[in-house]
Amino acid sequence: MLTRTAAAAAATVLAAAVVVVPGVFPTAPVAQAAPTAQPAPAWGSCPESVTSPGAVCTTVTVPRDYSQPGGATIDVTVSKLPARDPDARRGVLFGNAGGPGGDSLTYYDDDEVFTWPEELRDEWDLIGVQPRGLTHAGPLHCEPMASDPLTIATSAGAAHRAGCEAASGDDWRHLTTENTARDWEQVRQALGEERISIHGVSYGTLLGSTYATLFPQHTDKMVLDSGANPDWMWNQVLLEQNEPYKQRVHAMFDWIAANDAVYGLGDTPLKVYQRWTEQVLAETGTTATLAPPPARVGDVPAEWQALAQLWIDGTTVTGPARVQLEGLARQLATPGAVQAASPTLAATRGLAPQSSTWPVLAESLRDGTPVGAGADPAMPELPEELIVSVNMQSAVLCNENRVAPRPLDYPGFLWTQFVTGDMFDAIGLMFSSGAACAGAPPVTTPVEVSGADLQTAPLLINSVGDPQTPLHGARELADRMGAHMITVAGGDHGQVAKGNTVVDDAVVEYLRTGHTAVTHAPAPPIPAAG
Repeated sequence: MLTRTAAAAAATVLAAAVVVVPGVFPTAPVAQAAPTAQPAPAWGSCPESVTSPGAVCTTVTVPRDYSQPGGATIDVTVSKLPARDPDARRGVLFGNAGGPGGDSLTYYDDDEVFTWPEELRDEWDLIGVQPRGLTHAGPLHCEPMASDPLTIATSAGAAHRAGCEAASGDDWRHLTTENTARDWEQVRQALGEERISIHGVSYGTLLGSTYATLFPQHTDKMVLDSGANPDWMWNQVLLEQNEPYKQRVHAMFDWIAANDAVYGLGDTPLKVYQRWTEQVLAETGTTATLAPPPARVGDVPAEWQALAQLWIDGTTVTGPARVQLEGLARQLATPGAVQAASPTLAATRGLAPQSSTWPVLAESLRDGTPVGAGADPAMPELPEELIVSVNMQSAVLCNENRVAPRPLDYPGFLWTQFVTGDMFDAIGLMFSSGAACAGAPPVTTPVEVSGADLQTAPLLINSVGDPQTPLHGARELADRMGAHMITVAGGDHGQVAKGNTVVDDAVVEYLRTGHTAVTHAPAPPIPAAG
């Protein structure tokens, strides 16, 4: 669903577009036997993907199946950035990068989007526990599933699960949020810590809440960054993203228009949209069916100035239908053309949640070069880590799906998947219709999260326009966990480590003291246009 970088977001899009997940025979909850005590970790070098100086890694052996602690095991890799000031050290802070499928070994690395507060680096050991099923933690390997329309439309979940069974036996069955939370507990024991603090983003808020529900006596402070509604897992969560993503793209076009002096793409969002759809057309032979933003005075042609408001209203009202008809006409005129093949379209959706990456799209449109241009146009083989991430995400989503399919959404899924190719609607409808997990029923019931037994109330932070974890869903998680909430202006996904000093200072204060009086924060800064 959701990860903390633009690259991870793109991976989530790919996963949701082609996945279908597990579901063989639902099983009743099984009592969890206590695994054996963990030995002290031996720290050493980390995988090359971990870039923070001073990071060390180890592995912790955990049961593959917690109902059979003496059975098969998984070696879970753990990264650590030791507190830079040992005298000021306050404990350990477990981090999760979201997803499911986000690489948590690199969670605390600084990158082009996230720069972590100095106080966190000074006062906490920053711990990344790689979620089971990913590379460096018992990776889930699956045979490629058939990609013919009939399979995708009727049995995608079953086909994916069968591919995993063929390559990895029933490893897929044990990929659940609860099992990953229990892996955290094994790591806590290995570290010799009585309690852990938690920072999870997106899906990581569910994982952290699950751990805190199962092990409240071992939970200290908990920062829930961009909260996910537990009741939406999983058929509904992606559907809830459809409209917010469209609104977020319009906000991105608005920002580009406000910087017309730099990019020259038009001084209104509608003009930027028109340049954008021209690039999609050049890449695919058809136009995007994303509805255009509302027209403004600056869009009115000279001959309509006397009736400007009528032109604005008419253009805005007819815009969505007009682009749908234009897209269909171009597809009929250009057999095989499909907008989903556009690198610009995919990049637009992937970059929208992070305002710090908006200049990337603006420069791409200005220069007429798709994001990622220079790669092999023959669609080079995907990195193994990404394939494994897609497999793992697919398994988790169907293994613990608790939302019944909505058959009335099925025609919309077929239309957007096989006719228009509109990824802004197709992804959510694939899940809400039940197509994504068709033939792959859930194998577990997720833990009902609650913060009732926690000594310290969690802190939940969410932007008002987040397209990946919409605010009304985050409020539901806050209520379940009894969390103090900070709302952030704008629509970024992921709030901490974004250069927003109000948010970062509040998080540091909370982790130090267990409370903060902050309830609202401005949007994070966007890099200067250029």
